[in-house]
Amino acid sequence: MSPLARLRWRRRFRSLAALALLAGFAFTAWVWLPAPVTTVPLVHVIDGDSLTVRHEDATLTIRLTGIDAVEYRQDCARTDASRWPCGREARTMLEKLADRGPLHCEVAAKDRYERTLAACRTRPFPDGLDLGAEMVRLGGAIATTDAYMVEEAEAQAKRRGIWQGDFVRPADWRATHERTSAALAPPDG
Repeated sequence: MSPLARLRWRRRFRSLAALALLAGFAFTAWVWLPAPVTTVPLVHVIDGDSLTVRHEDATLTIRLTGIDAVEYRQDCARTDASRWPCGREARTMLEKLADRGPLHCEVAAKDRYERTLAACRTRPFPDGLDLGAEMVRLGGAIATTDAYMVEEAEAQAKRRGIWQGDFVRPADWRATHERTSAALAPPDG
């Protein structure tokens, strides 16, 4: 191969490498840029993983992502076999964590019930509490993704909340309890 041909191939290779590097940077920026955060006033805490907020003059129901809290009407058993209203306690936990708002939420998508799926904090990232992480850490919810597995392991080890005895996983509890019109009504309505 002639020196001129080698020079052309080097230039082509460098151009291709530079293009690949730029594409890699663009992809990384697209993947790692956080979703836009919306600041919303809190209206009402529904249960341990759902709340109502005000957004653009409308009421919006948010379901916290990455967790599944015990249901509002669900009871759990302690080690001494006594029953306690763990679902009501989970709601109280979230009420205390969210306080009166406002909340700073990263909206992810909508679920099949048309609730907005979001990760919410008490203050903008990196400050404030991640409500999902805290609910799992306090034992009011189980982790449904790897994001909160450390918090779940801590809650289990310290026997917090639902981990202080036996409980039925929230999805299993919902599957065995028919959703009647009474169950669909707000818990304090």
